[in-house]
Amino acid sequence: MMKLNRRKVLMGGLAMAGMPRFAKAKDDGFLELAAFETQMQLVEGEYPKTAVWGFNGSVPGPLLGGVQGERMRVRLRNELTENTAVHWHGMRVKNAMDGVPGMTMQAVPPQGSFDYEISLRDAGTYWYHSHNRSLKQVSKGLYGIVVARESSPLDVDHDLVVVLDDWRLSPDAQITDDFGNMHDLSHAGRLGNYIHAVVDPLPTHFAANQRVRLRFVNTATDRIMPLALQGVEGWIVARDGMPLARPEAMDQITLGPAERVDAIVDVTAEAGGEVLLAFREGDQGYVLAETPVLAGARARRAPVEALPPNPITNITSVADARAVPMVMEGGAMGGLRGATFKGENMDMRALVQEGQVWAVNGVAGLPDAPLFEASLEETVVLNMQNDTAFPHAMHMHGTHFQEVLPDGSFGPHKDTVLMMRGEQRAFAFVADNPGKWLIHCHMLSHQTAGMKTWFKVS
Repeated sequence: MMKLNRRKVLMGGLAMAGMPRFAKAKDDGFLELAAFETQMQLVEGEYPKTAVWGFNGSVPGPLLGGVQGERMRVRLRNELTENTAVHWHGMRVKNAMDGVPGMTMQAVPPQGSFDYEISLRDAGTYWYHSHNRSLKQVSKGLYGIVVARESSPLDVDHDLVVVLDDWRLSPDAQITDDFGNMHDLSHAGRLGNYIHAVVDPLPTHFAANQRVRLRFVNTATDRIMPLALQGVEGWIVARDGMPLARPEAMDQITLGPAERVDAIVDVTAEAGGEVLLAFREGDQGYVLAETPVLAGARARRAPVEALPPNPITNITSVADARAVPMVMEGGAMGGLRGATFKGENMDMRALVQEGQVWAVNGVAGLPDAPLFEASLEETVVLNMQNDTAFPHAMHMHGTHFQEVLPDGSFGPHKDTVLMMRGEQRAFAFVADNPGKWLIHCHMLSHQTAGMKTWFKVS
């Protein structure tokens, strides 16, 4: 049995808040997304407001999206003092809209702007975030959520987004400015001391037997989020935005950085009880959100059915696929003696001086040549191997992959996968989106310190 702790203090504290609803377009059809520094009451109690970088003055930024099949037009306006850009995480966008400075676009300078035009090809839960100096800029709050709704509404009483983050704050509740900390870069990353949940819309209560859709998003730069729910029973219906072929009974949920899970749950707590969301740490559970339950007027519903599938290829065979090895190396206690950085072979001492301590296939940082080049519609299998002492949340831009399971079947579509220490796993995808695409660790400290590469579809 998990022991629940309701402490809400700065060091190791937890909090819940609301977020802005869907943004509205201007007369020209563009949603305006302005990046600038602001202040928000991040920590409850007598703490001062926290200086953050947000979109449209909030963290998370405004909720974006629409109905599957619609087009979303977003104008980024940069009111910061440094360059920025927006990446549409998990969304199968055209390459020019992917938001990666130096690869798909030029970074947007201060007082500059950039227009994104995005088709909502897939229903599901996605997010957007800075992809320029992302360790710093995401840590400061430059992110938000995208919800692409199914064309036919689901039979649920609430549809809630749950945004999880992990902040590193000083005693006066300010974001610490230690983004180049080598211990963080070479170990588990920039782990914070204040875990924060934002729920949108924030319900005042649930009724017994209500059905609730929960869209969990882990926006933390580096922290893995193990979660538990009490007072509900339900099913996981989508991972990383993509519907599962068959809903999975929900027990506990673990989200690596950037991963998402959609769950549909029934409120099983009786009137006078409560629904609890907790962050799990060993046998302790620290409460992130608690909502009272009132009497309900309806009976429990039948188990949920699978969500409508998105228009993405389901892999049925990798017999003729090209196999590409992808070995993650380096970090503290990783045994890496050296790697290539910017075309030069370096020993570990020289790599540390460059701030590069992680490598993919012996190359630290973004190489000039792609990891591989695929023909359009070619099937590729990435044979991932984690030869490091730490987990890595490996993210692919431009498409989703499916794990090749030991029995020859294929897992669900995902864009981010948590690779634990020593794991070897294979992931297959169809190269159906032309362009240059990143693959990197979404522990953003690890990405900053070298764990990234790219591929080309032509």
